[in-house]
Amino acid sequence: MEEKQVHEMQLQQVEQAVAAVKGKKFNAVYMIACGGSKASFGPAQYIFDVESDLPAYVLTANEFNYRKPKQFTKDSLVLTCSHSGNTPETVQATQTAKDLGCVTICLSNKIDSELWQAATHGVSYLWGDCNPAYGKSAMLYRLVFGILNALNPNEKYERAIRNIDEMETLVPANRKKFAERALEWGEKYKRSPIIYTMASGEYYSEAYSFAICLLMEMQWIHSSSIHSGEFFHGPFEITDYDVPFLVFMSRGKTRYLDERALSFAKKYSKEVTVVDTQEFDMGGIQEDLQSYFAAILLTPVTRQYADAIADFRGHPLSVRRYMWRMEY
Repeated sequence: MEEKQVHEMQLQQVEQAVAAVKGKKFNAVYMIACGGSKASFGPAQYIFDVESDLPAYVLTANEFNYRKPKQFTKDSLVLTCSHSGNTPETVQATQTAKDLGCVTICLSNKIDSELWQAATHGVSYLWGDCNPAYGKSAMLYRLVFGILNALNPNEKYERAIRNIDEMETLVPANRKKFAERALEWGEKYKRSPIIYTMASGEYYSEAYSFAICLLMEMQWIHSSSIHSGEFFHGPFEITDYDVPFLVFMSRGKTRYLDERALSFAKKYSKEVTVVDTQEFDMGGIQEDLQSYFAAILLTPVTRQYADAIADFRGHPLSVRRYMWRMEY
């Protein structure tokens, strides 16, 4: 199938999923997944929190399976995600929600996967060398803003959906802007035994994903993500002159949290690296939507930092010790 046909199919999938929520009343939206897929729901939860009075929750799939919230009912809207489409915990959670009668929408790179079959509706996304406007985060945003507009029509949400196409040019432009810095970081920290990440708001999930997926899973580097708002409630005690921090600065409502934490970290550590979303080229995206879309751009920008450290360490991001190699 040609790329243009794939795009049209994806848009039809979103349209069908959005149509399924129109006219319905939900008690909450639950976003359920594992690992990096779970992290991708972070900005979506933030958008629901800011733009809607519909409660929004992100849960790791197996916790949902073993202690489904009491307030979770057939009137809950459920979004799930698995790149491969066969993550057992997420498939089980999706099937449970559908069996209960929930509108259940999955996102996956693989159509007709186990996850796809378990959901009432599916939305696919492209991966790798493709148009960024049809990647995972972009398709999730089409879905989220489509749902918001279906539940409470608003020209802001319509603008947001149109702005997603800007990712086609903004992703490569911002990757290029930070490419040299990413290489320098990778070379400098290739032998660091531990690296902490820090962020807040709609950007925190990227710090979480970078720590648990890119550093711990794919590079076997000890790490932990720190929420900037929690930094002074315990984590700041580990700050020292040789402790590396990778800080993702917000361009949204929580920027003060990052600035306060950054100021302290830079005072006592000589190893602080900043990726500031205020530096991002936002093209024609309107100011009231920029903080949301900067969260999409942060992922491909910071992926370059992971690619660089992997290259300098001689440890490809695809290498695993346990994952996919044995039963666990």
